[in-house]
Amino acid sequence: MVPALVRGAFLVNAVYAESAREYGLTSQQGKLLCVLMEGPLGMGELGAMLGLAKSSLTGLVDRTERNGLVCRESAPEDQRAVRVALTPEGSDLVDEFYAETCRRVDGLPKGFSDAERGVLAGLLGRIVLDNDVPVLFAEPDEIAARRR
Repeated sequence: MVPALVRGAFLVNAVYAESAREYGLTSQQGKLLCVLMEGPLGMGELGAMLGLAKSSLTGLVDRTERNGLVCRESAPEDQRAVRVALTPEGSDLVDEFYAETCRRVDGLPKGFSDAERGVLAGLLGRIVLDNDVPVLFAEPDEIAARRR
């Protein structure tokens, strides 16, 4: 089981990285944009979700901001706190990147029946829930519902 999980993780990461490159993003920038699809987040929240130290996160946000994809804004509850939000350009890009990446990852088990896909999704979902993995890449229908 260990080799299958590790190789599966490498496969998904490779597909994700290839998709990001085609959209002019690094994998980390793609993750940042996907996390921000649900709305602005504080730097502390982003660091915890992405597993990055403060200096690494600051550099990532700086680079992504220079590309015009995110912006820093004051938090409404505390003017001293900073939140990171998608710009209109970032929102448009992540919508396309997210849809394409979902399409590619969804195609990985192309030889599976619907029942097998359901079993796989259920088992992987349990692993994620049992290990308190933060939501970095939400279900496509969840994203659409939250944006309405």
